Amino acid sequence: MKIVINGIHANLRFASAHMIPCHESCGGIHGHSYHVDVNVEGERCGEFGFVADFKTVKGIVRKMCKELDHKLLIPENSKELDFKSKDPVEFSIGPKEYKIPREDCCLLPLPSTSAEELSEYMSNRLFQALKEEGDIESVSVCVNEGIGQGAFFTKTAE
Repeated sequence: MKIVINGIHANLRFASAHMIPCHESCGGIHGHSYHVDVNVEGERCGEFGFVADFKTVKGIVRKMCKELDHKLLIPENSKELDFKSKDPVEFSIGPKEYKIPREDCCLLPLPSTSAEELSEYMSNRLFQALKEEGDIESVSVCVNEGIGQGAFFTKTAE
């Protein structure tokens, strides 16, 4: 069985800036008003026969969204970023140099802050958080950069 949560209607949102280094149009700092859709598949279990409690799932996703909200998302594992410091956050991308207060940044253990990478990151985190809740088979997260435009990743039990 599957539960589905629509991020727009459930208010699973965050607004952040990011960049895709070396990309022709996305290489500069720019922002999105993201929303996050979630699907959780598994066996119904527990006292109420839930796959997962909607309230629990939304709480976990809202916490992740809050961590990203109103921050510059910086991929710590990017091959293009040359870090000089992480407090303040100082790095360069080729000839471009950046220095941003640490509290304005969210450093992520990712090679990129693309919607694809963000959806995989959030899906993995949500799966880990829910695996104690019941018999979860998969967690899918779609990180939307706008209406009708997002990346979808599914984490399955091994």
